[in-house]
Amino acid sequence: MLYVLHAYDFTDDQAMDRRLAVRPKHFEGARQLKAAGQFILGGALLDPDGKMIGSMMLLDFTTTEQLNDWLKSEVYITGKVWERIDIKPFKQAEV
Repeated sequence: MLYVLHAYDFTDDQAMDRRLAVRPKHFEGARQLKAAGQFILGGALLDPDGKMIGSMMLLDFTTTEQLNDWLKSEVYITGKVWERIDIKPFKQAEV
């Protein structure tokens, strides 16, 4: 099942430093998901000035348990980058 994730970063003074510190590990995790066919697309959410304020990911997991297992190990969660996460099942339009 496809899931769309919108995650919004913490806004404290150290938030960007935490994001940048774990970003290489986050990208490595995304590459692993992509190799497994679970990462469809994703990227940074930006404010009007182009500053990163969060993330969007489109993910494909067979079960909710797989999604939950990934969430437990995602470095943007464990590293206190994402403060608020919204995940919804997603159905791609056939156009």
